Formats: sequence, C-alpha cells, structure tokens
Amino acid sequence: QVQLVESGGGLVQPGGSLRLSCKASGRFLSIAAMGWYRQAPGKERELVARITIDTTINYADSVKGRFTISRNKARDTAFLQMNSLKPEDTALYYCYVQNALSGQQTFGQGTQVTVSS
Repeated sequence: QVQLVESGGGLVQPGGSLRLSCKASGRFLSIAAMGWYRQAPGKERELVARITIDTTINYADSVKGRFTISRNKARDTAFLQMNSLKPEDTALYYCYVQNALSGQQTFGQGTQVTVSS
C-alpha cells in the first residue's frame, strides 16, 4: 500500500509563490513517476507536472515557465515550486505516484491552492 503525505498550498496573492511537497512511502514501492494533477470547480482534472524515473519532466502548457517540479535524492519526495501564480491556478492540487511494477496511480488527499487578491 502506497501512502502519500502532501504539504504546502494555501492562499497567495497574484504574482506570489507557493511550494508543494509530496512524500511517498510503502513496502516494495517502485516509483515510475510522481507529479501533480489539479482540479478547479466545474473543470476537468488536468496534469500539471510530472517527473519520471529517468528524470523526464512534463508540464501543462498553462504552467510552463512558472512551475518547476523536482525531487530529492532518494526519489521518494517530489516538490512543485509555483511562481508567478495567477487566479486561474486556483484549484485542488493532488499529488500522485505511479507504481513502476503495477502501473497503478495512487493519489494524495489533495491540497488547496487559492490565488486571490
């Protein structure tokens, strides 16, 4: 069973910054990829950023140049640095990890990011 512990998020003014973190743990955990999805009210969930086991990084077009995903040396914790935040970034952000053996994705409980003046 995979456990994800998320932190970060909150309320910030437009142009501000926030940093999300996500730590994965579990027996026989083999991570293929980690990242974040987000979902705003009335909108579909979208992939924000991900980093794979071979360090391939992907971003949604809407966050390129503003968000940066990284991870620690142990490869069990991911970070999402969000700069130049906009009101349209307001959403519930869900960390996820994809298991390299099963392909299954496990999601965290979600953390709210609100960008408002």
